[in-house]
Formats: sequence, structure tokens, C-alpha cells
Amino acid sequence: MTPGRLTEDVYARIDASLAASDARVAAAYPGEPAGRQPVHTVYVPAGGYHAGLPGEWGARALDVLTSHALPAADDVLARVRAKLASEPIEDLRIDFEDGYGNPGDDVEDAEAVRCGRELASELAGHGGRAAPFCGIRFKSFEAGSRRRGMRTLDLFLEALGGPPPGFVVTLPKVTDVDQVAAAAEVLGELEKIHGLAVGTLRFEVQVETTQSVLRADGTVALPAIVHAADGRCSGLHFGTYDYSAGLGIAGAYQGMDHPAADFAKQFMQVAAAGRGVRLSDGSTNRLPVGEAVADGWAEHLRLVRRSLERGFYQGWDLHPHQLPSRFAATYAFFRENLAAAADRLRVYAGDGDGAMLDEPATAQALATYVLRGLDCGAVDEHELATGLDRRALSRLAARAG
Repeated sequence: MTPGRLTEDVYARIDASLAASDARVAAAYPGEPAGRQPVHTVYVPAGGYHAGLPGEWGARALDVLTSHALPAADDVLARVRAKLASEPIEDLRIDFEDGYGNPGDDVEDAEAVRCGRELASELAGHGGRAAPFCGIRFKSFEAGSRRRGMRTLDLFLEALGGPPPGFVVTLPKVTDVDQVAAAAEVLGELEKIHGLAVGTLRFEVQVETTQSVLRADGTVALPAIVHAADGRCSGLHFGTYDYSAGLGIAGAYQGMDHPAADFAKQFMQVAAAGRGVRLSDGSTNRLPVGEAVADGWAEHLRLVRRSLERGFYQGWDLHPHQLPSRFAATYAFFRENLAAAADRLRVYAGDGDGAMLDEPATAQALATYVLRGLDCGAVDEHELATGLDRRALSRLAARAG
């Protein structure tokens, strides 16, 4: 190596002056978390949950797909049918919040215990096809519901007997960053009480209040929320309707594609980038049921595709009839650009010439895109270009290739 004019003491002095900064950046920005991200979270009111529900939702989705024409390519439809028969729900959230209400302490106590036992039965193989990701949404940490939410989570975990891999809970309606820190503390206490390893319990924060985007002093709340979670925040999930209503948007105009929703979600993206925190879009309340199946599917297909194009690879589903459109939109998104993405990665790896000159960051994004397609079942490994397999893609996704 040719020596320059800077002396070693200059190099060393600059390294030393930035050592604390290097440590802060490494701790705050660990990068994209490893492993699969579910393409959706299905919210089911606690009173309606029971072991075997994922299989029942899959059967209902297959029934409506048989009786109504879903606009999708044949290869996509074949994959959708296979998915509905084998893994209709990727992430199941048993809801003790808005979808459940306030039936009284005795009723909710009993329901928390029942649901914990039902999920344990499902996971033990006695209830059908369990979702690979699961958890509950408890009531918020605002003063009026805090104790109830904590108690429900405690009773549920006791009945469950030990959370499975992919277990996550949801903290709704954050109105102050300190609520996030308190939730992280409670999860730590629950780990001690229930004999769980430190860090077992993680949570998603719902971004459904204006205070979870902008604090009262005018500073952005989202980075502070992630920091306050002390490493336990696995995701930021947008709450379409609570957030829209909080801004005074009329009900007829509330939706995932409203400019106000996009504003909040763009803040979420910036706050989560590189932090090891995943993003989820919200839900649409326009259901494909009755005479509105075709219109509901068209709207859902459009909105899911819109989210995917904007970098939100997960969303909420609220009804079995939304499963066909969820998977159809997702599979089409990944299949349509598979060949181009694989070819660009092949060229980037030095195997031939191409019309695109990609930077390492773009190659990383392309590899992550293909891995997401593999994870959700949109594509199979044998469809990839020669020389590309999951191992090679994982290296590129980590910028190690």
C-alpha cells in the first residue's frame, strides 16, 4: 500500500475521537433483522378465538375463491390455493383491545386464560394448522386501561405455558414515550415471573395516535419510541382508522391511501430504517363479503400492492375473505419482478454483463426482495437464476457478498 502524508498519530487520533460515535451507531442501527417477516397480521377478537381457527379461515377463503373469480394469473391462483390449504394465516393476533371491548374484569380474566390454553392446544398440534407467528394485543398503557392490559397479558402467559418462537404482543394507542418504556419494564418482570429468558418477550408498537408521531414539544416521537423499548420493539404497525380519526378526517375519506396516512408511514420508515424494527401497514375496513366480494377484492388488491411498492411488506387482515386477495397481490408483486431482480443480482456478482449498474445497497435490496418472495411462497428456489440460492442471497442481503 502506498503511504500518504498523513501520519499514524492522525489516523489514531481520529479513530479515538469517533470511537464513542461508532459504538452509538452500531448499537442504534443493527440493520435489518434476520429471518422471515409475515406478510400480514390477522386480528381476531378474543371472544371469537379458538384452536383450529387458522384452518377454518383457510377453508372459508377457499370457498369464496371457488365461488368468485379473483383477478390473478393462473400461476398466482395455484399458489394462493396451496397457501390457503397449508398456511392460511401467517401471523395471528388475539385481540383484547378494540376488537374485544370491556366486558368486565371477571369475563376478561376468564377469556385470557381460555385463549392461552386454546393457543397452547393449537401449538401442540391438536387444533389444526397453527400460525407460524402469533401473540395478543392487550389494552393500552394509558391510565384507564393500563392495569387491565397488564393483568390480561400475565394471565394469558400463565395459561399458555411458554411462548413459542415468533410470539409477539402488541402495544396500542401510545400517547407518551414513557408508556413504551413502562411496557418494556413489564415484559422484563413477566419474564422473571414466568421463568423466561431475558429478551423472550417483544412487542410491536401501534402508530395510531398523533402523539406517537410527534411529541408535545415538537420533536419526532418515533425514534424515541424505538429507543425507549430497550431492544424489545420488533415492529411499528400503522393503525389506519384511529390515526385518521384523531386528525379529524371524515369517515368517508379515512383509508390506508390518505395523504395523512402516508405522512405518518413515511416517518415510520425513516425511524425504523436500520434499527432492526419491521414495519406493517394497517387495514382496510371495506370487506369482500356478500354482493361486494368483487369490489372488496379489487380494493384490497390495489391497497396491498400499493403498500408493497412503498416498502411496507406486511399489513392487517380482518376477515377470511381478505386472505385470497392478500396472497394474490403479494405473490404477483414478487413474481412479476423475479427474473429482472435475479438477473441484476447475477450481473452484480460478476456473472455476465447487463444494462444496470447497481450499487451494493441496491444489490442488498434486490436480494432481500427475492428472499421475501421465497419466504412467503411466492417463488421457489428452483425458479432462481443459476448460481443464486438462499445462501448466496443471504450473503448479498447482508452486504457480505
